Amino acid sequence: MTVQVKGLVQGVGYRPFVYRMAMQHHLTGWVVNRTDGVMIRVEGIASHMAGFMEDLRNLAPVVAQVDEVIIDQDLPEGLTGFSILASQDLGDETSEICPDIAVCPDCLADILNQPHRLHYPFVNCTNCGPRFSIIRSFPYDRVNTAMSVFKMCEQCQAEYDDINDRRFHAQPVACNSCGPVYTLHIGKHCTDNLQEVIEQSAAVINNGGLLAIKGLGGFHLMCDATNDAAVSNMRQLKQREGKPFAVMFRDLESLKIYGEAGEAEVSSLTSWRRPVVIIGNKNKLAHGVTLGLNTLGAFLPYMPIHYLLFGHINTPAIVLTSGNIADEPVIISNNLAMSTFSELTNGVITYNRDIVNRSDDSVVRIILDKERILRRSRGYVPQPLRLSYDVNGILAVGAELSGCFCIGKENRAYLSQHIGDLKNHETFQFFEESVSRFQQLFRIKPIKIAADLHPDYLSTRYATSLGLPVVYVQHHHAHIASCMAENNVDEQVIGLAFDGTGYGTDGHTWGSEFLVCDYSVFTRYSHFAYMPLPGGDLVTHEPWRMGLALLYQAFGVDLMQLRLPLLEYAGRKKCSLLIEAMEKDINCPLSCGAGRLFDAVASITGLCHAARFHAEAPMRLESAIIPDITDSYDTEISDVISFIPAIRQMVKDMEGNTDVGIIATRFHNALCNASLQVAQRIRKSTGITSVALSGGIFQNKYISEKLEMLLVNDNFTVYTHSHVPCNDGGIALGQLAIAGSKISK
Repeated sequence: MTVQVKGLVQGVGYRPFVYRMAMQHHLTGWVVNRTDGVMIRVEGIASHMAGFMEDLRNLAPVVAQVDEVIIDQDLPEGLTGFSILASQDLGDETSEICPDIAVCPDCLADILNQPHRLHYPFVNCTNCGPRFSIIRSFPYDRVNTAMSVFKMCEQCQAEYDDINDRRFHAQPVACNSCGPVYTLHIGKHCTDNLQEVIEQSAAVINNGGLLAIKGLGGFHLMCDATNDAAVSNMRQLKQREGKPFAVMFRDLESLKIYGEAGEAEVSSLTSWRRPVVIIGNKNKLAHGVTLGLNTLGAFLPYMPIHYLLFGHINTPAIVLTSGNIADEPVIISNNLAMSTFSELTNGVITYNRDIVNRSDDSVVRIILDKERILRRSRGYVPQPLRLSYDVNGILAVGAELSGCFCIGKENRAYLSQHIGDLKNHETFQFFEESVSRFQQLFRIKPIKIAADLHPDYLSTRYATSLGLPVVYVQHHHAHIASCMAENNVDEQVIGLAFDGTGYGTDGHTWGSEFLVCDYSVFTRYSHFAYMPLPGGDLVTHEPWRMGLALLYQAFGVDLMQLRLPLLEYAGRKKCSLLIEAMEKDINCPLSCGAGRLFDAVASITGLCHAARFHAEAPMRLESAIIPDITDSYDTEISDVISFIPAIRQMVKDMEGNTDVGIIATRFHNALCNASLQVAQRIRKSTGITSVALSGGIFQNKYISEKLEMLLVNDNFTVYTHSHVPCNDGGIALGQLAIAGSKISK
């Protein structure tokens, strides 16, 4: 019997697992890694082979993911023994590449017990360690990874060759004698003595200093998360005025002192993927970590070095943030890290193994007890999504914010790691390098490109420069198609796409779309009423401008008589000038973006007049919610949805000194109730009962949970994101799905 296994079955200890199962069931044959998966040949008694197949399906390594098993009942060849053959390269065929895996408990035990691995900070086995970050080409063998320059010592080689050893064919296997080493640089002094590296690094953190440290997919910056001065210095270094920092905790017990994590959050926090998980914030860390938000990005150690450092650091919580400046990509080069951070930090920790594939920490949030990926990178990439049709040779280049691309091979969609906002040369260069690397790794030569409709996006310009046919996809159609593709839906749906910005077919900026669509076409059924953007793109940095625009729509020039913090913040003279600009339509383009509505309300309530980072205003508005409040403001629903009645009620509440939390909650409830009513209208008009929710607004836990429950309780079938970001990080998948559908039909 010949068995082909496809899926995530390389770099996860699958061949040793097959070997052990074959031996237990007294079978003969062989197993081999091929570029199209794992091929197994077994011969023996029929009942033994049946038991083998059952164990193959039920007892696979925890990281393995079997997508397809193909069995060929051919004639026996009289094989003797069972062996593992050398890997085979089948040309353009590729299997899946394993994401990086957090260090396992067995390896953590080894650094305390194995003489040749005592305190070794690169310990790994077939069940854990670097994978995607070190691979250069397929198949996944040591010679094709960043470990190729490290010759195994006799002891490691013996483990690597021993089928009964946990490190059998673990490609990054190494020890203190033969593997990579860390080096600490403090001023002109450097040391690669591990004990000195750990103790001196811990001393920097304990004394309130800053460190740069090389991680799995790039450098991190580190400081004591309980030290106000250290966190303030970190903000200055990063040129990061307001965006929250992620915090790594020593262990789960420490985390629960500072944050609120339920069972589902704990499951994600302790999984082998080790993402940053958005949890409730008890506000016991330094104020500068979250600057007053009621949520906290928390994660647990996932590299041996993290555990070794926590053994000497006094604090149970460290800021561990991407090692970059402002909006540039995370640094992966030792030389660049030294030139960038040596004078800005109190020490730089490097190691002498290359990072081949750059990747940030992934970010997830639990919504309705389900893990939702907000930033998809380390631990998740490059696992593909399987679609119901062929997307071979299609490259989808995504949007501009939270950039990701997606490339198709047969029915597999390979979504890239988080790239970042495509607004500078460095990030665009990272984008181009990653596109080239994915083409090489998965042996794909693009024949068609899918891109956003917006002509000025760098990603769209890149698409048009390739000289290949381009399918231009409307931004919000791509959002809904992404949700449909993730859920393997191939029918017409009611699509609710809520975000900040997307280029519309009418020349205006969209972002609150009620669509009726499938992969081929979409019809815009309704949207929020258009709002002027006084000052154009300035509104994204100055939410008070949006607040003024909504107040102007609700009260006209009488808004100047209102008693609101917005008017005091902006100054009545400046407000008068903007009112005149809106009256004369000077630099006041129109938008219906839900994000701009949230900006307006955040400023009207006094929660955020100037945004220091993307989506700060909506985040602060969500942070103010009082979950028990069920009251709602009114909206006016005709061809479009007007929030002017809500704005008037909101202002009345503000002038009556109603608690801002109550006002924020009433607004959120109004949006959810209006969305349900419009969905009901579309169902009555079309008979469609399936709803897909997508767009960055659905990162808002309250909106996502309340609206989904309202729809489900009204007998809608609701599709949401889980494995793909609902924000623009998922756009490329929707573009790919739309382009692929057009080809297949």
